[in-house]
Order: sequence, then C-alpha cells, then structure tokens
Amino acid sequence: MTTIRDVARLAGVSSSTASLTFSKSKRVSPDTAKKVWEAAQELGYRPNPLAQSLKRGRTNLIGIVVGDLSNPFFGILLKEIERHAKRAGYNVLVAESDADPEQELSVLDHLASQRVAGTLLFPHGSGPEYVRGLKALDMPLVTIDHKIEGTNFDLVCSDNRLAASMLTEHLLRLGHRQITHMSGPAHMWTAAERIKGFRHSMAAAGISTLDIVNGGYMYEPAYASAMELLTRAEPPTAILAANNVMALGCLAALQDLGFNCPEEISLATIDNVPWSSVIKPKLTLVEQDQAKLAKTAIDYLIDRMQNAEIRNAIGRETVLTPRLSLGNSTQAPRT
Repeated sequence: MTTIRDVARLAGVSSSTASLTFSKSKRVSPDTAKKVWEAAQELGYRPNPLAQSLKRGRTNLIGIVVGDLSNPFFGILLKEIERHAKRAGYNVLVAESDADPEQELSVLDHLASQRVAGTLLFPHGSGPEYVRGLKALDMPLVTIDHKIEGTNFDLVCSDNRLAASMLTEHLLRLGHRQITHMSGPAHMWTAAERIKGFRHSMAAAGISTLDIVNGGYMYEPAYASAMELLTRAEPPTAILAANNVMALGCLAALQDLGFNCPEEISLATIDNVPWSSVIKPKLTLVEQDQAKLAKTAIDYLIDRMQNAEIRNAIGRETVLTPRLSLGNSTQAPRT
C-alpha cells in the first residue's frame, strides 16, 4: 500500500512537507505542492481526511445553523456560502434549529464536539444565558442577519432599519396612512430594527398611532394575523410584511377573503419570494444582497479559522445597503 513516505520520496521532499501539502498549508510553495500532488497522482495515493483532521485537531467542515430551511432566503444564501467554502477547500454541514434558541445552542455544542473548523450562525436567541452558551463554544463563529447584544462575534447583515423605512416611505408617498406593520418576534434584533424603521418613517409623517402585529416570521401565524386584520371594521389600506414568508401568508389571506391587491389593499415586503416573476401581483419589496452577505460571512470565518493571531480579535461588522424593487402590489389607496 502506498504511503505518504512513498509520495515524499518520489517528489523529492520530506514526509512533513508532503503532509503540509495535503493539509493545504500556506507554508508550502506552489512549485513544491505541485510536485507532491503529481507524485501522489502517479502513485495513486489519496490523503486520509480523517487522519488529517485528527492531526490538525479540526475537520475541514464548516457548520451552518439556520432557523428555518423552508424559508427561501436561507436557501439562496446557503448555495452561495457552499460555493465559496468549496473553493477554499471546506465542505459544509447544515443544521436547522427551528428558530428555537435552546435547540440552537444544542446544535452548536454538537458541531463543536465534532470539531468543525468554524460555524456560520443565523441566531434566534438573546439574553444572558444564551450569550453565555455562545461564548462557551470552542470554535470560530460568525453571525449573519441578526446581531446578538453582549457578544463580540463578527456580524454580516443588511440595514434592516433602512429596509423597513424604504417601504414605509414608499407607501406614505402613495398616500397611505393606515399602514399595518406585520413584524417578526420582538426579541429578535432584525424584527426590532425593522419596527424602528417603520416607527421612524411614520413619526416623520406625523402619524403617532401605529398598528404593529406579530406574524412570527412564519407563514401560518402571518396568515392568521392577516385574517384578523382584514376582518376588522376598518382594515388597513396597506400591509408591510417584515419578511417574505409572512408576505405570502398575507397574500393568501387577501385572496381567500376576496380582496383585490393592490386596488383595495396594498402589500409590500422585505426579501424576495420564490417564483416572484409568476406571483400575481408582483410584490413590491426590498431585496438584500445575498451573494455579498454570503461572500463576506465566509471570508470572515475562513480568516478566523486560518489566522490564529486574529482568532480572538475584536468582532468586525459589515452592514449592507438593501435595494427597493417596485412591483404591482402597491398603489394609492382608494379615496
């Protein structure tokens, strides 16, 4: 059986240099690495990934923990993250937490015990106990989308407050004054930021009485909340959904109750929806730059994993500007 010593002998290098080559160390020059890989190919030698990970103390796996895999926002991001990770020589392991902070910590503990090289987290928790659980993890961690107060992790997100303000001001310019904001759970940073954006724009327009309902960032609660809104004696003239899944729940409720959108009630949302080109009406929305979110997050994580000198450095933060995309789901309210 061919061993790493055979490969090193054929390549004219030491066994340690061959080992460093297979672990993709930057300490090996490109010319030397080429000789080693050519020798390995000629001899039919394949590095043992388990042995390499045991020697390094880490695997070549990157963990990704998301709250809801059925949300198309995560699907697009995961595809981008995996593409960048593979280019850097890492494989991706995806886990779902069902948006449950306790389950999230359990999943993270499991990933750490499996010696993953690092993890990208879409967090859903808050508070001292949750923060203590994250700080106890023995692995590099980068957070995406949600900021966790009291931590020093790298963060990559969009300007959530601006996203909600952009849509609110669009509806206000159309003449809407009875606007309901369907928010996510109030303990989540993104939901709180989007509420702040809504409040700010409404206050700037001189509107102090606000209608905010919690749709839980999920389809069924949003559908139920929309049903309650639309059966009021005076329903709103416009609904601003804080994410795409809730927007679909609202749209289903509008259609089930026979409302015309946007003739009777306008609808706007944050984040695109699947098959948006065939959904009628085409939704007015604010889009996040998912490709840039993914690239920045994976770059941060790889930087932490590969550079020991910055492993515990102060957290970095990148906030991206969202983009308004006008559809056919909003128009001026009826007089």
